[in-house]
Amino acid sequence: MYTVTNPATGELVEQIPNATDEEVGAAITRVHNAFPAWRRRPATDRAKIVLRAAELFAERADELARIMTLEMGKRINEGRGEVGVVVEIFNYYGQHGPDLVADQPMSIRGGEAVIQKTPLGALLGVMPWNFPCYQVARFVAPNLVLGNTILLKHASICPRSALAIEQILHDAGVPEDVYVNTFASSRQVPGILADPRIQGVSLTGSEAAGISVAAEAGRNLKKAVLELGGSDPLIVLDSDDMDETVARTATARMRNCGQSCNAPKRMIVLADIYDEFVDKLAARVADYFKPGDPLDPDTKLPPLASTAARDEVAGQVAQAVEQGATLLAGGHAVEGPGAYLEATVLANVTPEMNAYYEEIFGPVVLVFRAETEEQAIEIANDSPFGLGASVWGTDPERMRRVAEQIESGMVYLNSAGGSQADLPFGGIKRSGMGRELGPAGIEEFMNQKSIRL
Repeated sequence: MYTVTNPATGELVEQIPNATDEEVGAAITRVHNAFPAWRRRPATDRAKIVLRAAELFAERADELARIMTLEMGKRINEGRGEVGVVVEIFNYYGQHGPDLVADQPMSIRGGEAVIQKTPLGALLGVMPWNFPCYQVARFVAPNLVLGNTILLKHASICPRSALAIEQILHDAGVPEDVYVNTFASSRQVPGILADPRIQGVSLTGSEAAGISVAAEAGRNLKKAVLELGGSDPLIVLDSDDMDETVARTATARMRNCGQSCNAPKRMIVLADIYDEFVDKLAARVADYFKPGDPLDPDTKLPPLASTAARDEVAGQVAQAVEQGATLLAGGHAVEGPGAYLEATVLANVTPEMNAYYEEIFGPVVLVFRAETEEQAIEIANDSPFGLGASVWGTDPERMRRVAEQIESGMVYLNSAGGSQADLPFGGIKRSGMGRELGPAGIEEFMNQKSIRL
């Protein structure tokens, strides 16, 4: 069942039955049969449709933001900001896609060759609830320009977002059978992957979901791109304005109520500034991030996506404290309706505690003291995850030196948790495999065919 429950009030809004196996099979048939005609259309034509989609996303930003707020509690301003990034992604691939998929001539020993860049066919996208529009955009936009067709299974709490996105794409000119939304259940995903008409899968979600999809894709020799969890380190080397550093890093962590895979979840601070940073961080988190109505633009802390998500995060915090961590701010569920949790700061988390290695998907900051730059790097890399990271300081060469030693797919200097259309996004270790966005994002489901002339 696809269920919309307002996380700010707990009100049940809508329920939509899962698709039957017959309906899922019919959806696969549609995207498979649509592929030959779609791939034959010139890339420039496909790109024009993607550019039109960008315009429609921009026009309907308020509507989409309100849907996201209703479904998963996103602050209304953050919802509008998310749609802004979606517009950038569709514009990027609409403008640059035709060049990115153009044939590539090569001079080789004994003659000439060309790399022909062609689509694979019908793809499955399995998308999460935390960024209902953005996650879809970074998968869909490049693959539509490339010439693949899309079967999209969204998160079970985001059916209205799924339908709104589908409508925008069809209104932009994407043929109805080229992009098909399905209300399939997670139980039906293995069967979709086993179908020989589906050529690959892109999943953004939990580590458990990634393992399941990767195993099924492997059994069926299907290409898979996985963007999974993260416990991103944020290293603070020094600061010439501690108030500004604390404000920016705390905001980066609390964005989307902490429900971002690439948020800076572990803040690692050098010893000579640790006490000042932590004192200011605890005060900032306790005083600034107050729960409120996510539809109110002045709200700083919305609810989590569900009461189950809130209870899971609250349980992780309680376990950390029980195991010896120090609670410096927050840490408790907010009384009353809605899935609210106080913004939280935990210190003195050690490797013996579960929280040291887990991903905490909510408004919780872990802070660590590092005696040296080398120890900061060791703590940063002592994680099963490797999605993103950030380094903060005043010396660009020092920050660059530290960044080069961090084991992750992305590192940002004096910013955190970013994403932009022309920069590849993805991780290593248990954070997944493959890349989205930028030139790399259009190559994952591409057949780079060598033709010897």
